Amino acid sequence: MRSTLFVVSGFSRTVFICLAVVSLTTACTQTSAQQANTSQGGRRGGGRGGGRGGAQPVVVAIARRQDVPVEISAVGNVEASNTIAVRSQVNGVLEQVGFHEGDFVKKGAVLFTIDRRPLQDALDQAQANLVRDQSLVSQAEAQLARDNSTAEYQVLSAQRQATLVEKGIVPRDTGDQARSQADVSALTVKADRAAIDSAKAQLNVQQAAVAAARVQLEYSVIRSPIDGRTGDLAVKPGNLVATNTTQLMTIVQVEPIFVTFAVPAVHLATIKAAAGAGRRLKVIAVPQDGDPHSVEGELTFWDNVIDPSTDTIKLKASMSNKDHRLWPGQFARVTLELDTLPNATVIPQQALQIGQDGAFVFVVTDRSTVEQRPVTAGQHVGDDVVIQKGIDPGERVVTEGQLRLEQGTRIQRADANGTPSAGRGGRSGRGRRGGDAAGGNPGQ
Repeated sequence: MRSTLFVVSGFSRTVFICLAVVSLTTACTQTSAQQANTSQGGRRGGGRGGGRGGAQPVVVAIARRQDVPVEISAVGNVEASNTIAVRSQVNGVLEQVGFHEGDFVKKGAVLFTIDRRPLQDALDQAQANLVRDQSLVSQAEAQLARDNSTAEYQVLSAQRQATLVEKGIVPRDTGDQARSQADVSALTVKADRAAIDSAKAQLNVQQAAVAAARVQLEYSVIRSPIDGRTGDLAVKPGNLVATNTTQLMTIVQVEPIFVTFAVPAVHLATIKAAAGAGRRLKVIAVPQDGDPHSVEGELTFWDNVIDPSTDTIKLKASMSNKDHRLWPGQFARVTLELDTLPNATVIPQQALQIGQDGAFVFVVTDRSTVEQRPVTAGQHVGDDVVIQKGIDPGERVVTEGQLRLEQGTRIQRADANGTPSAGRGGRSGRGRRGGDAAGGNPGQ
């Protein structure tokens, strides 16, 4: 019985050892397979990495040479060249309005008519008084002529009486009386002359009164003093208007028109130098109303002081505004052209990148690789930028796709949507690399 148990136990130990050997062999086989799969997968991963490290699609532009204007940009405000508040210069009832609100009127056009009857009566009365004073002057002159003749006769009579007195023919009292009458006549003539002067002075006063009454009558018709556009009508016909008190409406002159704007004072020396050469500085204004159509004019004024609170100086440009593109009170984007840079190198602004060492661009080489090149950028002109140093006209620069680039990266030209210029062939190539990665290398 003991021997039987020993055999069974020995058999169990042998089976256990065999099972252990089989398990160990299976584990080794699985480990080898996993290592093989890992190695093959690594090779496939290397294939995908090579796909990502291939030619990168980018959009390219060519640096070009052109004349570039030197400009200063600002935001300006449109101002009417003349604004007049129309008021009545006489008292009266407003009878007629000769325009519609918002009409453009010419200088001298009838705007308002005020009841002229009281003014006409005043003129008629002044003219009647003038005729009366003219008659008084004529009467005083006639009186002077009569008294002057009497005085001459009295002088001759006194001389004759004096001769007779010396001969003893007439008494001395008679001679004295004749001389006294001559003196009285001379004084009368002097008084007549003074009366004439007084009458003429009164006549002048009355002539002035007639002229004033005539002017007042002319004020009953209010005419436009300028060419301009009428505003809101403040007084309707039938209302009483007072002298220099009631504002009837406002006229603004929009031809020409002014655009005022402020620029940093640091540009003052440049502006003075450009204008001092006898050149007319062109100003371009674009109203902020959604219409890109611009208006051109010229700089006509810069202020005599600099605003210390903003360190800016006020400028003013005059625009002809024949098409009424600009409107008083409107805001506009203003560009002041100071000079022109001839034959400047220009590239799109998208090509310019900013790094830790400053501005740079990616330049495409003849080997379809890119070179990261530092540049010195100048002023911006619309969607372009002037490159003062680092780029020559005709060189190709990358405008889109810079994030995937570094020094020496191979590139492939693409359109604005990022599609490579190779078209379908390029896309199918990428598809084959993807299929190889998924299905393994057939050679293995």
